[in-house]
Parts: sequence; C-alpha cells; structure tokens
Amino acid sequence: MPSMTTPRNDTSAGRFELWRETVRRSFVPLEALPGEARDFHASLHTAHLGAVQVSVVTAQPHGIIHTPRHIAADQPDFVKVSLQLAGRCRLAQADRQTELAPGELAVYDTRRPYSLDFDLPYRMLVLMFPRALLRLTDQELARLNATAISCRAGLGPVVQPFLRGLANQVRELECLGSPQVADSAVDLVGTLLAQHSRASHTLEADGREVLRQRIFTYMEQRLADPELGPDRVAAAHHISRRYLYKLLAEQGHTVSGWIRERRLTQCRRDLTDPALAHLPVGAVGSRWGYPDPAQFSHTFKAAYGVSPRDARTTGYV
Repeated sequence: MPSMTTPRNDTSAGRFELWRETVRRSFVPLEALPGEARDFHASLHTAHLGAVQVSVVTAQPHGIIHTPRHIAADQPDFVKVSLQLAGRCRLAQADRQTELAPGELAVYDTRRPYSLDFDLPYRMLVLMFPRALLRLTDQELARLNATAISCRAGLGPVVQPFLRGLANQVRELECLGSPQVADSAVDLVGTLLAQHSRASHTLEADGREVLRQRIFTYMEQRLADPELGPDRVAAAHHISRRYLYKLLAEQGHTVSGWIRERRLTQCRRDLTDPALAHLPVGAVGSRWGYPDPAQFSHTFKAAYGVSPRDARTTGYV
C-alpha cells in the first residue's frame, strides 16, 4: 500500500479503524491506539527502494505500541529511523524515554517492544530497513535506542536536508530514485548515529571517571571512620552497591580492598615517622579506622609480615 489518505466521507471512528489496519500492514506488527482528536485524519505515503522502506506519516494525535506479542520469532530484524518533521513524539524503548522535536531523529529496534505517543498533529519520516545495513554494533545500537539526536550539529546539517528531500519526494521516489538513493540515506544516517554513539560513549566514560575520582576522594577523606564501607560510599553518591563495585573494578580495585590498602599505607607511614613516636601503636591504628588494637595488629601483619610494634622498632616495613 504505497499511499493512503483517510476518506472524508467516513466517520472519525471509521477513519481510525482504516488507519489502524493500514499501519499494521505497512510496518512491522503493531497496534494504533486512538487519541483525543474528535475528527481523526491521517495519511501514509511509502516508497520501497531496494531493502529500504521510506514512509511519510501525517496524522492527528494517537499512539502506537509494539509489544512482545507483536514480535514473532521469525520476524525480520529491522530497525526504524524516524525524523520528526512537525509536531512532537514521545518514544519509549528499553526503559528509556525521549521526546522528539522537529529536526530531531531517533533509532529504535523492531525486535524489542516500543511505543510512540503523539499528542499533537504531526508529520514524520520513517526509514525501515534490515538491522545489518546500519553497521552499528549491538552495544552502539543499545546506547542510541530511544535517544533524541539533534540534526543541528556534527553531520546533522548534512543529513537533515537529504532526509527532508526524501520526505518531499516520497510519492515519486520509486519512479525517480534507485536503490543507490536508499543506500546513501542509510549510509548518511549510519554515520551520524555512529558519530553520536562515539560522543555519547566518551561523555559516559568521562562521567564515570569524574564519579570514580569523587569516590576515591570521599573515601580518602574518611579513612579514620571505622564505619566507612560500600553501603556508606554508595549511598553518599546516590548509586547502587553494584555500580560502585563496577566503577572500582574497572581500575582493578574492590571497595574494601582499596580502603584497607590506603589505611595500612597511612599507618605504616605514621609508625615509621619519628615525629609521631610518642603515639601508642594502638592510637596509630585508631586514627586510621582500626579502633581495635588486636584487629589492627592482625591486619597489619597479614599485609606486611611484621607486627605494627616491630615495624616501629625496626623502622622498616
């Protein structure tokens, strides 16, 4: 069905039922949900260029859902790339939600549930093609799913006019175009997405490093607190223990191991410092988070092979 416009001589409910069947047959299996529009109208124009389907959707407010029951085991592995031309769209997939404004695009995976919600009249370009054509890794695609990507920076100002041109010529594409046109569209979009994925990955990595350094600083400043541990560190940074462990594991540390190592390093320094010779051995341990002298002695000897007292006496650890 390359072109369809809801008829004027039908009821709004009748037009919506026709629309529901049209989108179900034109894309992967999905369900259209009625919005609050009193007088529903919509149109769909589609061109097939090789393995790429180019569609322009214009419609009154409504919703779209693609649920697990719509996903068959033998369903082709397609992705969709949507460019918002007018109106707005709320897109959700994989516990992520974003809102597309005009000039923004998003990619979503048809092998996973998703939903689209339009609360205003809208116009959208939709490219649908086999996942393999995108040439993104699974990690890159997962990073980009349901993320609004602006066409105002990077390659966006190059990609957006090309896609808008496809949208404006969609009725003539099959006559005027060729599969090479679709290949160019996919290549341009794929390059834009890859660029955005790399930038997102860099920001994510930079953000992790900043957080990790904050955690190290926090722990360093609280080594004297016997209660310092994973729960307190995670709560102070509003993250889960699991994520805390992951952050430190990326640099080969455990939380408890890092705290123990830093405490013992400070204890060893103080025990061999002549200026602190007046402090009892137990007091040295206490000032670095070991209030129990027996535990301090056991932990120190396990790490260095000598007791704290012997370390002080010999001046060598």
